Amino acid sequence: MAKPIGPLCNLDCQYCFYLEKAALFPANERFRMSDDVLEEYIRQYILEQDVPEISFAWQGGEPTLLGVDYFRRVVELQNRHRGGKRILNAFQTNGTLLDDAWCAFFAENRFLVGLSLDGPPKLHDALRVNKRGGGTYQHVIRGLRLLQKHRVEFNTLTVVNRINAAKPLDLYRFLRETGSGYLQFIPVVERLPDAEARALGLDLAVPPRVDEEGAVRLPVTEWSVEPRQYGNFLCTIFDEWVQHDVGKTFVQLFDVTLGNWMGLGSSLCYFSETCGTALAIEHNGDVFSCDHYVYPHFHLGNVLNSSLGGMVASEFQQQFGNAKRDSLPAYCRACDVRHLCHGECPKRRFLRTPDGEPGLNYLCSAYKRFFHHSAPAMRHMAALLRAGRPASEVMAGTSHRPDSVRMACTR
Repeated sequence: MAKPIGPLCNLDCQYCFYLEKAALFPANERFRMSDDVLEEYIRQYILEQDVPEISFAWQGGEPTLLGVDYFRRVVELQNRHRGGKRILNAFQTNGTLLDDAWCAFFAENRFLVGLSLDGPPKLHDALRVNKRGGGTYQHVIRGLRLLQKHRVEFNTLTVVNRINAAKPLDLYRFLRETGSGYLQFIPVVERLPDAEARALGLDLAVPPRVDEEGAVRLPVTEWSVEPRQYGNFLCTIFDEWVQHDVGKTFVQLFDVTLGNWMGLGSSLCYFSETCGTALAIEHNGDVFSCDHYVYPHFHLGNVLNSSLGGMVASEFQQQFGNAKRDSLPAYCRACDVRHLCHGECPKRRFLRTPDGEPGLNYLCSAYKRFFHHSAPAMRHMAALLRAGRPASEVMAGTSHRPDSVRMACTR
C-alpha cells in the first residue's frame, strides 16, 4: 500500500487513525513522494513479483491532493518498468476533490477507485467532516456521480462506527441504491493512548507488539463500534443480502467468508491464517510492516537503500506475519469458526479470553455471532458453487426467509 502524500488530507474525519502520523515526521516535512522514490518503488515493486499481473494500491491521506498530473507520471513510470506485465491500479479517495479531469484519467487508465462513503447524509456527516467541522456528504456524492458519468469502476468503503452501525438496513439500502455494487465495511476500533503513544505525540494507542507477553486493555474511543452492535450490523445486512442481492451486490466480508467456507483461503489479510505481505510505504520511501503498524518499532527500511523483497523476507517481518497464527490464545484455537476468522487483525487483539489469557480480539463476539448466523446460507452457497451452479440460487431457499433469519440474529 503506497502513501505518496503520507498522512495529509483535506478532511478531518474524527475516527481517522492516520492523520496523526504526521507527528512521526519532522515539523518541516514535505509530504510528497519524490520522483526518485516513486520510480524506485515502482521499479522494485514490479521487478520483485514474478507474476504476470501487478496490482498497485494508492492511498493516503488523500492522494488526489497530489493532482492528476502526478498520477499521469505514475502511469508513465509503470509503463517504463512493466516488462510485459499487466498493471492494475487501485486508488482510495474521499471523493471530495474529484472532477471531470480526474475521472477521465481513471477511465482511460482503468483505475479501480475506492470511494469513502459512510451512508446517507446524517450518518456520513456525523464523523466525516472537513477542516472546519462541516459535513462532506454533498461533495462525495458529486464525486460518485462523476465516477458514474465517466464509467469508472468503483467500490464504496464504509467505516462502521458507533453511529452508522445503529442503522444497518438504512446504510446498506442507501449504498445499494446509489449504484454501489461492491461494498467494503471496515469496523473502526481505536484505543485511547497508552504511555508509548503519548511519548510519540500520538492521540491513539500503539497496537500490541508481536513480542509482548500480553496486552493491557485500554478504553476504546467513543466512536469505536461496539462488538454487540457490530454483530447485529453484519447479521442484519446479511439477512437482506442473502434474500435479495446475491450475485447482484457484492459485500467484501461475505465474499471472503464464502471463500473460507470453500477452503480457498482468504483474499483479505484480516481473515488469513498469517499476514505480513501487505506492507505500507510512506511518502519518503520508508516501509512498515503494515498500514496499521506505522510506528518506529515496525520500520523495515527504506526503498532507496533496501529491496522490497528483502524487507518482506526479513526475519522480523516473517515473525510479524506468523505471530498472527502463533499468538492465538487457546480459546481461539479451539473455536469452531477459527477457520473463518483466524483471530482477525492482531491490532484488535487486546482483550482477555474467559479463562484470562491475553490476545482475544475486541470483535470476537461479533464475528462468532455473524459466522454462526450465516453458516447455513454459506454452506448452501458453497455447495451450489461446487456443483457448478450460481450462488444466487440460495435466494430461492425457503430456509432463508427474512423473518426467520432475523429472529435467529437477535437471540
